[in-house]
Amino acid sequence: MRTEQAGTEQAAAERVGIDELLERVRSGYERLGPDEARAAAAEGALLVDIRYAELRTRDGLIPGALVVERNELEWRLDPLGSHRAAEAVSHGLRVVVICNEGYASSLAVESLHRLGLYRATDLVGGFQAWRAAGLPVDA
Repeated sequence: MRTEQAGTEQAAAERVGIDELLERVRSGYERLGPDEARAAAAEGALLVDIRYAELRTRDGLIPGALVVERNELEWRLDPLGSHRAAEAVSHGLRVVVICNEGYASSLAVESLHRLGLYRATDLVGGFQAWRAAGLPVDA
C-alpha cells in the first residue's frame, strides 16, 4: 500500500500541462521558420507533412513533402524499421515535421529524437505559417 501511494504521489508531482510540456520539448532543439524550412529542404532536408487528410485536401500540399499520417510517423521514419519509407535512410537525416499550426509537430519531433533521429525539427506555425509566408502550395 505504501509503495502504491508513493508511486501515485510521484506521478502527481511529475504532471505538467501541455504548455509546459511543449516548452520543455522545444527547449531541446532549434525550430525553423518557413523560409528556413524551405532552405533546409533545398539543402536536402526531408519535409514531412503529418496533417490529417481533411486538412491536406482543404488547404493543399507543400511540393516535395512526404505525407505521413501522425499515427504512422515513427514506423515510417525509423531507419531500422521494417515499415520505413524509402526516404528514411539514416538517423542523421534532417527532418522537418510539419503539422497544421506547429503544436503536434513539436511532440512528434520529441518522439523522433527518442528513435535517434537527432536532426529532426519542426516548422514554427506549421503549414499555416508556410502558406502565410507565400511559399509554394499545390492544390
